[in-house]
Amino acid sequence: MLSKNSLPVADLIIQPKNTTDAQTQKIEIDFDNTHEAYKSKDNIELLRSLLVFKLCTFDFLVDKNKELMDLSKKVFGQRLFERLMKMTFYGQFVAGEDHNSIKPLIHKNQAFGVGSVLDYSVEEDLTQEEAEKKEMEQHYVSCCFLTLGVDHREKKYKAHRQFGDRRGGVVSARTYFYADEAKCDNQMETFLNCIKASGGASVDGFSAIKMTALGRPQFLLQFSEVLVKWRRFFNLLAAQQGKSGMDALEQKLELEQLKESLTQLGVGNKDDIENWFTGEKLGPSGTIDLLDWNSLINDRTSISNLLVIPNVETGQLEPLLRKFTVEEEKQMKRMLQRVDVLAKHAVENGVRLMVDAEQTYFQPAISRLTLEMQRIFNREKPIIFNTYQCYLKEAYDNVSVDMELSRREGWYFGAKLVRGAYMYQERSRAEEIGYEDPINPDYEATNRMYHKCLEFVLEEINHNRKANVMVASHNEDTVKFTLEKMNQMGLSPTENKVYFGQLLGMCDQISFPLGQAGFPVYKYVPYGPVNEVIPYLSRRALENRGFMKGSQRERSLLWKELKRRLLNGQILYKPVY
Repeated sequence: MLSKNSLPVADLIIQPKNTTDAQTQKIEIDFDNTHEAYKSKDNIELLRSLLVFKLCTFDFLVDKNKELMDLSKKVFGQRLFERLMKMTFYGQFVAGEDHNSIKPLIHKNQAFGVGSVLDYSVEEDLTQEEAEKKEMEQHYVSCCFLTLGVDHREKKYKAHRQFGDRRGGVVSARTYFYADEAKCDNQMETFLNCIKASGGASVDGFSAIKMTALGRPQFLLQFSEVLVKWRRFFNLLAAQQGKSGMDALEQKLELEQLKESLTQLGVGNKDDIENWFTGEKLGPSGTIDLLDWNSLINDRTSISNLLVIPNVETGQLEPLLRKFTVEEEKQMKRMLQRVDVLAKHAVENGVRLMVDAEQTYFQPAISRLTLEMQRIFNREKPIIFNTYQCYLKEAYDNVSVDMELSRREGWYFGAKLVRGAYMYQERSRAEEIGYEDPINPDYEATNRMYHKCLEFVLEEINHNRKANVMVASHNEDTVKFTLEKMNQMGLSPTENKVYFGQLLGMCDQISFPLGQAGFPVYKYVPYGPVNEVIPYLSRRALENRGFMKGSQRERSLLWKELKRRLLNGQILYKPVY
């Protein structure tokens, strides 16, 4: 597994950057070494993996997996069905039913160098009709508060019945539907229990949360539209100064010219506009960049007053909604309070919090709320991590803008880079409703975007140790790319600045060799009662179909290790730790 002379990988990385040794030594982890990859698994576990992965290649079984599980439950009864699931799909992809039952697996993985990101993966088992009804009901309430006359809302940021079931076309992310505030409180309690379980199970764990579980998703739609239109208004002003087509942070608007443009557009009188750009909002050398521009929105402290958009045709700020009722205002504030409670509990329990990415029509608001948490809680160390989906065309701009904000304000930047979970749904929705497809054109473009974002963050880590990144990927080439860059930059795994992440039950040939070589690597660990994680297991089958059909590598490595053990007389092999 290790490179020449059998030196530990960590030792190779921490050589001084400018020495001959550091330039000639290379990190070489052997991802074909099945002994290292599977030493934490007994033979029964290897056979289970082979069975599950093979079943995932049969289209009929995968397409009808939900129906087949329901039928099995009726035929075998609840007790036998649960035992069957624990011997197969549940046992492969889920750690256990509650925070106590998952501890043995977490401790075993930890003994072999692999940490955990805990995720309570219980979902409502709704029909498509029930999901659509819930989504449209919470949208209808907000529609009652639309401005009289012209509706200035964009199609992308409205709920649409044909996409009301947000689970459609999603293969690896759980989905929450709003019912009422009490349910949001219950879901917050679930996240709190997950944070406590993570703190109790390990000393360096993560816990995952989803913003749509903590409040009415319609608020996220509305806030996202405000943020996107505000940024679009900035782009219009940049184009007027001949600065279109640049990277986000390269667009620096001349302040005096900007004031003149805003006055001419009738956005406000000269004195009001002058007051906008005073004190800390004034950019360097008399210019305003996107971060300065975004900070203006902080002035609109009342939530209802925040929901206004600049009309790029008239230059006027138009209300997106009428004033919220007192109850609506309270609901929005409760959502923010729930987020704050979770962040504080993460700090108290020594757990890092990962905010999952969601659909593009929610994501601007989710990212903004996550940034606000980072500004508060990431002052001394990285506690809050935002997730960036690199299949998005704007992924690099999002990473670079957020990174620059952390740099200016002096807090720890925390990012999880993923390729993305909503591609099919996003593409279908954009085409059906009629707006620009936000997804990169093909898989190779997504790979290039992922590596571009990753290299940018690694460069920042190299120059400023306040950045942190989790490389959440099952792509072996991406992992090798990361190791090579770390080697070139002299980044040591012992600094805990670069983490790796894979899903439980997948790609052990990547996770465990990394962990045993001293790299911080984590399994995304779902848990919950058998019946209540069936929606999650259903998606795992769907995702693995494409994964296993595209490559037989993992199955071949599993067979290789089984054969090696049989030839060495290790029929009853048990991991020692």
